[in-house]
Amino acid sequence: MEGRQRLTIDLTGRPTVRKALLWSTEGENVRCGVCERKCVIAPGMLGFCGTRANINGSLYTLVYGDLSAMESRPIEIKPFYHYYPGTSAMTISTWGCNFKCPWCQNFHLSMAKPRPEKAWYTSPEHVVRQAILSGDKGVCVSFNEPTLLFEYSLELFKRARREGLYSCIVSNGYMSVDALKMMIESGLTGLKIDVKGGENSYRRFIQGADHEIPWRNASIALKYGVHVEIVYLVVPGVNDDMETIERAIGKHLEVLGPDTPLHFTRYFPAYKYTEPPTPVEKLEQAVEKAYEKGLNYVYIGNVPGHRYESTYCPGCGRKVIARHGLRVKMRLRNGRCSSCGHRIPIFP
Repeated sequence: MEGRQRLTIDLTGRPTVRKALLWSTEGENVRCGVCERKCVIAPGMLGFCGTRANINGSLYTLVYGDLSAMESRPIEIKPFYHYYPGTSAMTISTWGCNFKCPWCQNFHLSMAKPRPEKAWYTSPEHVVRQAILSGDKGVCVSFNEPTLLFEYSLELFKRARREGLYSCIVSNGYMSVDALKMMIESGLTGLKIDVKGGENSYRRFIQGADHEIPWRNASIALKYGVHVEIVYLVVPGVNDDMETIERAIGKHLEVLGPDTPLHFTRYFPAYKYTEPPTPVEKLEQAVEKAYEKGLNYVYIGNVPGHRYESTYCPGCGRKVIARHGLRVKMRLRNGRCSSCGHRIPIFP
């Protein structure tokens, strides 16, 4: 993809402007290698996401330590249901995105352009220190696409690991294989990927992105021992037909297996998309179809108090993790159902 946005200011000496990783030169242009858009960026121009620029023939990130949010958040809100349940993570974000979903819930961050000439720099050490002071068990990069904080995240995850904290991200899953592997090597242990639907959904609404890439990256992460959970936001008129949902369920089983959690989440109108909220009956239909096809852990999101918020033992059907919104009650003994002894996959 060709970078088309122009850089209009001098960024010399700005603290959040750092030379990027994962790029190559093509004449006077540079090709970014952080996400699968692989933007080719001419001198003085920005990539699709608006956070990377060709400055004098080198690729720079404009958002290193430029945090748009930082707060302690329950891990279940991500949602992670099988990853350090009941804990909280210091959660950070920056600006921009490599997708332009018209229903984005965090559009005030993801659709905003970075302003490095006015940005405040926040160090990875500060984030880790705040996590410890807040009693968090980990750090998380979320709210907007975490791949845009790639270089910063590498340092953050290394420092978090040294302090005994976990590191996770909430992503659209469109990072390059090299970027994913480098994050894992730096300490990434939790990956939640938002799947936007099927081929048609990505072609129509995600600016021609390849719908296979998120599944590829989820599979790679799983093979490297990373905990993976998949979220399918059911958006009316985009990906809510049962044919598309069934294909996603089949893909999930094929590449991730029956024990990887799958969440069907309720959409609400946001940003440029004004269809009414997803009917709860549609979510229930999707969950029941996934169970019918052989998945073991399927959930409904954004419907507090629904029975499909909780985790049920595949062996005996007993409720082993009770959830109501962000309240969690564990009914496990040494990672197993206290009734029948079936092992419930909880990371770590």
